[in-house]
Amino acid sequence: MIEEIIKTFIVFFLVIEPISLVPMFGALTRGGEAGYRRKMAYKSTVISAGIFIAFALLGDYALKALGISVDAFKIAGGVLLFLLSVDMVFARQSGLRSTTVREQDEARYREDISVFPMAFPLIAGPGALATLLLFMVETRGEPLAFLSLLAVILSVLAVTLVLLLGTTHVMKIMGVTGANVVSRLLGVVLSALAVQYVLDGVQNAFLGV
Repeated sequence: MIEEIIKTFIVFFLVIEPISLVPMFGALTRGGEAGYRRKMAYKSTVISAGIFIAFALLGDYALKALGISVDAFKIAGGVLLFLLSVDMVFARQSGLRSTTVREQDEARYREDISVFPMAFPLIAGPGALATLLLFMVETRGEPLAFLSLLAVILSVLAVTLVLLLGTTHVMKIMGVTGANVVSRLLGVVLSALAVQYVLDGVQNAFLGV
């Protein structure tokens, strides 16, 4: 049980990737007062938590209603996570883990960046939500596992909040280059996990293993 919780924490930490959010948050709040940055940090993480919880409660029902099997979603989710890991390794912006150029232009003129682009797509983005569903389908009929999953997600969001609140200090220590290096290393690990999801889905769906 403890090993599964640790694994889940690592996966969501890799997908949400709070370290790489720090320079983005710093750029979006540049010129703002300390109170404004704190407000945006708290608000964006709370909204992200709401998105994750809502998705956790309703996502599995949506899959059942659409007739999507667990194995099919494992394959699709694994492919999506692999694309996400490629973006991380090559520091590319595709909309999976970051905002697009047009979204960045729109965000520059927003006073409240907590919902867009911080909560979505930066924190609770497509990759993170797909990962949540991957874990959700494995906790069907297990309330304790479901609650543990939510607890892990909230703990990752707590780490994210701490890093966002300390953006100034983190950037002094790491800088943009350091954040990109960490992102690339995490991307390599995530790619392996993504391939494993695809292999599991293929084995169960086609080989009956």
